[in-house]
Amino acid sequence: MEYRQLGRSGFKVPELCFGCGTFGGHEDAFFKAWGAADVEEARKIVDICMEAGLNFFDTADIYSFGASESVLGAAIQHLRREDVLISTKATFRFGDGPNDVGSSRYHLTQALEGSLKRLGTDYIDVYHMHETDSLSPVEETLATLDKFVRDGKVRYIACSNFSGWRLMKSLSVSERHGWNRYIGHQVYYSLLNREYEWELMPLALDQGLGALIWSPLGWGRLTGKIRRDTGIPKDSRLNSKLVVDIGPQVPEEHLYKVVAAIDEIAGETGKTVPQIALNWLLRRPTISTLVIGARNAQQLRQNLGAVGWSLTPDQIARLDTASQLPLIYPYWHQRQFEERNPSPV
Repeated sequence: MEYRQLGRSGFKVPELCFGCGTFGGHEDAFFKAWGAADVEEARKIVDICMEAGLNFFDTADIYSFGASESVLGAAIQHLRREDVLISTKATFRFGDGPNDVGSSRYHLTQALEGSLKRLGTDYIDVYHMHETDSLSPVEETLATLDKFVRDGKVRYIACSNFSGWRLMKSLSVSERHGWNRYIGHQVYYSLLNREYEWELMPLALDQGLGALIWSPLGWGRLTGKIRRDTGIPKDSRLNSKLVVDIGPQVPEEHLYKVVAAIDEIAGETGKTVPQIALNWLLRRPTISTLVIGARNAQQLRQNLGAVGWSLTPDQIARLDTASQLPLIYPYWHQRQFEERNPSPV
């Protein structure tokens, strides 16, 4: 397992990170569709990860409404805390009160204490703002996060799902006040949806941010189970309208075009569809780690096979061509002038 620096920090993370959204399995339809690993199953998954050199685990307070953090905390109790890297997040609603949501000092303080308790630890390695909060002042959020770091409760701060202008504003505010800055941006990026390349990737290159990629298999569409002639399997979470509607949208024809290109390369390499999709991402600029998920040990071991080898330049170029979609404005205009605005990849 290769270790990469997370942005311009001195912090190193494995190229694969385990996403714990499948831990807990709350009765809520959305999280239930992800998975429902209990502590025993989670401990088996954690041990497989650790054996492979994957010691980075990503969760969030909202995943199964705290159950994911609780299960992860119990599943790592047999390990030395310093051997495990934990990432968790806050911002989404966690309670019924008017202050139980967002990135205010009030909510973040409450959220961090809750996460520490459920995880059974006294510090978080990477603490993410899970989503933007347009109502809380950026200065309030960043001052609060800076205090968390200075108090030793958080090692590094990061964000997730930010727009380019809001992320740049946050970095500027941190620099102006001498506060700790975001070192990573957890984003959606896959062979099926490459919008990250348009603005957020150039920003990350310029500002030294490491990308942590969530749902690198296109929201479950690149697991190798979906083909034009068979459609979506009966056991897929993509059969849930709630799951589909809340995730990235992918035109059906585009999906089948990309899968066909991956299948062709799978025949050449002997690798699986998910292994090829993940390996393609690991060759892109700014990528620090891919957050992979698995409902069971078999899925996990297959995804771990994405590292330790490389696609050829020709294979990467063919995947690039098959997955390319028309740019929106102003990116299509800028890209006409490659001399001044070259593609980040």
